[in-house]
Amino acid sequence: MARFSRSDFTLESFRRQLANVDALPQLCVLGLVSGVITGALMVGFRLLLEAGAMLYMPEGKPEAFEGLAPWWRALLPLIAVTLVGVLLYRQKPSARKLGVSHVIERLTYHQGRFPRRNWLNQWWVGVVSVLGGLSAGREGPAIHLGAAASSGLGEQLRLPHNSLRVLVACGTAAGISASFNTPIAGVIFAMEVVMMEYTLMSFMPVILASTMGALVAQLAYGSAPAFSIPDVALDSFLNLPWVVIMGLAIGLLAGLFIHISRSVWIRHRPLWLRLGATGVLTGAVAWFFPEVQGIGYDSVAAMLDNQLTISVLLALVVFKLILTALTVAGGVPIGIIGPVLVIGAAAGSLTGLFGGVVWPNRAADPAIFAMLGMAAMMGAVLQAPLAALMALLELTHTPNIMLPGMLAVVVACLTSRQLTGCEGFFISSVRYGLHPLQQPLMQALSRVSVPAVMERSVVRTERMVSHAQVHKLLETNPVWIVIERSTRDKPVLALKAAELARWLIDHEASQTPEEIAQEKIDLLEIPGQRLEMAPISLQATLSEAFITLQNDALGALYVVHGYRPKQRRISGIITRGAIERYYQYSYSQQEHNKNADTPNDTSDSKRDGGQR
Repeated sequence: MARFSRSDFTLESFRRQLANVDALPQLCVLGLVSGVITGALMVGFRLLLEAGAMLYMPEGKPEAFEGLAPWWRALLPLIAVTLVGVLLYRQKPSARKLGVSHVIERLTYHQGRFPRRNWLNQWWVGVVSVLGGLSAGREGPAIHLGAAASSGLGEQLRLPHNSLRVLVACGTAAGISASFNTPIAGVIFAMEVVMMEYTLMSFMPVILASTMGALVAQLAYGSAPAFSIPDVALDSFLNLPWVVIMGLAIGLLAGLFIHISRSVWIRHRPLWLRLGATGVLTGAVAWFFPEVQGIGYDSVAAMLDNQLTISVLLALVVFKLILTALTVAGGVPIGIIGPVLVIGAAAGSLTGLFGGVVWPNRAADPAIFAMLGMAAMMGAVLQAPLAALMALLELTHTPNIMLPGMLAVVVACLTSRQLTGCEGFFISSVRYGLHPLQQPLMQALSRVSVPAVMERSVVRTERMVSHAQVHKLLETNPVWIVIERSTRDKPVLALKAAELARWLIDHEASQTPEEIAQEKIDLLEIPGQRLEMAPISLQATLSEAFITLQNDALGALYVVHGYRPKQRRISGIITRGAIERYYQYSYSQQEHNKNADTPNDTSDSKRDGGQR
């Protein structure tokens, strides 16, 4: 039976275990804590929206714009864009990045570390955009708040950066789960849209986080689904061709939405003009169609009960799509997932109504097409078909709708990608000339931190040493000798201890004891290869180390441990060869496991085809 000591349960031990690729129990603990934190934040954000709505909204409902006077609901967007322009755009550009795009950018290029100012800005911008009558959702703020808070927990505990990546995914999943009451969709969204990879080590912590986020939200708001779903069915498979037509139309709408929101022409207009146009156009449309304001979940509920007129449905498809895209292009950082679902539901409902006119005896209920339209639009805009299908299943609680849902989502995704050239809203928003999807090598290296691979058997010394000092250095049989320099502008060097020991034996054999006692050894003159090194943090991942070695053409990195300048010490050395050996070993282990699972009678041609 394994015995545990008190040192096994310290924070330092927890950090060391997280540095390895197989730290599943530790990551699951972080997932649980992250889910609780994110769930509590989402409850707080929704309470903040409700508190703001109590000031001027009918019955204190954040989406009751229809009950406001026309002049008041038309004025609200102007107030909202004015606040964003005055309070947000007076800050430096890096502080204005908010929402899901910011989360993906920080995960892809900054190891999952988030600036605190952006997190604080997300609170008030999220509230102002929703309550200010802009076409905006609360899911973008929810993901940012949850991911940044979870990552901040890891930074406060000084956890390795490979665990920060998982914490970001945990916060994302819990944010979606708590907002929609859709824990499975939260998991798939985090893995498909944010992490952009599927691994067991990430899946289980993310599942726990999503579960806890949903539980916390249900404790505050109950377990009722987001929408009341009518008891309807597709009735006949003869409706499937109409589903395909709907998917084609929604795919084109998704492409139009992305192209407008990424319009270079709009982004090059002056800021005052972009914000002013956003506020004026939203207010003008809201005067006649208040349904375009806010998230629009109340409109979705009305669609599912067939309570909206054709004119309102057309307004939601045309005006809400254009207004949401213009708001994004105009520089207001809003959540787009909620409005996208509303636009898709309206497009689907119109398709169902038109089908009822063309084919009155066989056409399915428009509510069915509204549900399918939600999933199709979400999948096409995000290029995340699995997340869209899971959202459809959990929002509708109707398993029978999955078959036409799969068809609608795939057709819409293909249409958006192939016919309009759109790769997905969040992928295109963080490209910056580089694709955020990492190569397989970088994916594998980002899951492990440097303590798992570094050589710990090192000793530090100055350049000039005596024979006695050299003997003392070699007593512990180190692998590397770290040579510290007299000034900081000179690089730290590393010498193989074996080369020093070999030279010492040959050199002392030709000298007298008196000469040995008086001589000073210059370690820079010892024959042997010396590696020029740069520092790297103990929390860094192997991908960070690999990039540093590639960019600076260094021979190795010395791992710095400690958080105060005077207390820092060198914990080990990591070389490019050590990183390559780790990757080759992990890859060979994966191939070995695959071959072990492959039946012996599988033909060579099948094995070759599977590898391709």
